Amino acid sequence: MQYNPHEYQKYAINYIESHPVSAVLLDMGLGKTSIALTAINDLLFDYFEAHKVLVVAPLRVARDTWPAEIEKWDHLSDLIVSVAVGSVVERVQALKAAADIYVINRENLCWLIDESGILFDFDTVIIDELSSFKNHQAKRFKSLMKVRPKVKRMIGLTGTPSSNGLMDLWAEFKLLDMGARLGRFITAFRSNYFMPDKRNGQIIYSYKPLPGAEQCIYQKISDITISMKSTDYLKMPELISSEHTVMLSEKEAKRYDELARDLVLELPGGEVTAANAAALSNKLCQMANGAIYNDSGETQVIHNQKMDALEDIIEAAAGKPILVAYWYKHDYERIVEKLESIKVSFSKLDTAESIRRWNNKEIPVGLIHPASAGHGLNLQAGGSCIVWFGLTWSLELYQQTNARLWRQGQTAETVVVQHIVTKGTIMSVLNLIWTPALIPLLQWGILFSP
Repeated sequence: MQYNPHEYQKYAINYIESHPVSAVLLDMGLGKTSIALTAINDLLFDYFEAHKVLVVAPLRVARDTWPAEIEKWDHLSDLIVSVAVGSVVERVQALKAAADIYVINRENLCWLIDESGILFDFDTVIIDELSSFKNHQAKRFKSLMKVRPKVKRMIGLTGTPSSNGLMDLWAEFKLLDMGARLGRFITAFRSNYFMPDKRNGQIIYSYKPLPGAEQCIYQKISDITISMKSTDYLKMPELISSEHTVMLSEKEAKRYDELARDLVLELPGGEVTAANAAALSNKLCQMANGAIYNDSGETQVIHNQKMDALEDIIEAAAGKPILVAYWYKHDYERIVEKLESIKVSFSKLDTAESIRRWNNKEIPVGLIHPASAGHGLNLQAGGSCIVWFGLTWSLELYQQTNARLWRQGQTAETVVVQHIVTKGTIMSVLNLIWTPALIPLLQWGILFSP
């Protein structure tokens, strides 16, 4: 297929080519993979400024998206890509093969640097989903920092650089510029731009930005950063959010309230206890969805209100493909049981073949987990409706999962995001937080227009 880039894509390509260090913050659906590949193609074969390129990406993005993009566009036909995923033998073989671009999943980055014994001689590194390196204590961050001085060109790609707040930016930009802009140490970054927020005596639980810190941080990184929103550059389909509310029975609501109040609940199959507030919120989310793990790890079914609602939604769709996002393993198991009982064909979208079949409209109901399918997968050809059986606390995963359908290339005029919400539970609060009216305000912590 011939590549006819939009003007914003041309700008981003040129930006990558002219900046040895770049943070390319593109909204979901703007085509960051094709932009990065086009820039790399130019740097390899026209400017000779890149020689050996490493791409670090989430597993399915590494395995499926990057090779598919190279195969898709005519101007990238000279690129040779080697995908280093799978077993140790398969990864070693891929890394030793002759190629221009080597793609590895982020989970195996530590293995490559610390264990494989393979020389790290990549002069260009692309981090697809830079936000996955926001934790400066993570092994993958520490491993990549070991070899960072060897890398001449660093490119960070993401649509959500600071989904959990400005503190995320330090590790991300430390990888890019080795601390030149936001400082070499996280402690100095905190003291310069933040003040303690929630604390208990000397124990600090969270920080909040000092007055004026936000703009100061943006200014510090503006010379290596571009940011674009899809709504500014593309004619996007209308995004419609709806809520399908279900009610607990009096008995079910009593059980929910008992656990919320006492942090312990006696069930016929065993006891459920919540050791702290975090555990309690997790247990309450499970109960809102209809089942809960007891202290022995066994699944206890509480209600089927959401299952009945899901059946109604599927019936109303009348054969129109639906993407269903689930969170807990018992959610998945119960959804599968329900779909089998009503004789609806479905598939978990976790392989290249299942994704191909979904995009060919061969799968009426596709099941995805936000943590594994939230980034980089192109699912817009297969449908335009996503149903959240249970929500996630992660704004980033929520946005990224919705963007599998609401993105460039979606042919439907509208994309519908439906939330099955159990009234009077913690899920009602989550649905309020992630309402689309608030998403643009929360998502774009950084706005640098070209």
